[in-house]
Amino acid sequence: MRKLEAILVVLIVAILNGALIYIDTLLKDIIPMTLYAERSMTALSGGNIADSLFDILFGFGVSLIILKFLKKGFEIYVMWSEGDPDEEPLSLLTNFFKAMAVAICFPTIYLWLGQIVEELTDKLLVALGQSTNYDWNAWVSGISSLGLVTAIFGLIFIICYFILYFQFLMRGLEILILRIGVPLACVGLLDNDKGVFKAYSQKFAQSTLAVVVQITLAKLGVGLMLNMHIFWGLACMVLAIRTPRFLSDFLITTGGNGGVVNNVYHSVRLVGMARKMLMKTG
Repeated sequence: MRKLEAILVVLIVAILNGALIYIDTLLKDIIPMTLYAERSMTALSGGNIADSLFDILFGFGVSLIILKFLKKGFEIYVMWSEGDPDEEPLSLLTNFFKAMAVAICFPTIYLWLGQIVEELTDKLLVALGQSTNYDWNAWVSGISSLGLVTAIFGLIFIICYFILYFQFLMRGLEILILRIGVPLACVGLLDNDKGVFKAYSQKFAQSTLAVVVQITLAKLGVGLMLNMHIFWGLACMVLAIRTPRFLSDFLITTGGNGGVVNNVYHSVRLVGMARKMLMKTG
């Protein structure tokens, strides 16, 4: 039995030693790689795909904003088939300029947001006292001397570590897609309830906040694990993986609110029309 346990420990240690080739550098510069995924892609492919896609969708989004502005103005103030014709045209014009301003200025706004997120993350890591220079070899040696159960937990931790890294890569692609699609989402700003832009901005906030929370929990989990606080380190890593689901409990990203607002709006309009008809007949 002891021989079998020793064989399993040796096998797990061999797996951990093989993982050390990658694990020591995985979380270095992870924030810039997640917030600016196109930079890593440019370094690998030699071309900036994100800028080309953004330029295409920017032109398409601006065209949609102009067309929707003309359509809403025509239907409200000419055909009287939508909205309130008694409403000042300044409101529609303000929404139009707001949509155009966000679509045009978003790249600059995102650079500011990225700097804020990076600075916030750095301050959190400094407050935690964590460093990116860890002695993984000493940790593997300590794991091998603590028996089979500890070695199994160490292996689970490394698996969670790799899962989290792939989550960061997917989060980077998700943020990149959201950035590219902003000009299209700005079409919703022409509506009084902000349309799809409201849910879009909530999803953006959830994705960027998830990056901050995940990297903080990951670095804290690594620090605890390397100090042989096995269960606390593993708990931090598992929570880091579950962070997006955790944040979705209070950052609602569905577009259902827009439908509710529209239903309430149309109900109020119907009540107002019925009241006017009753006043005329009375």
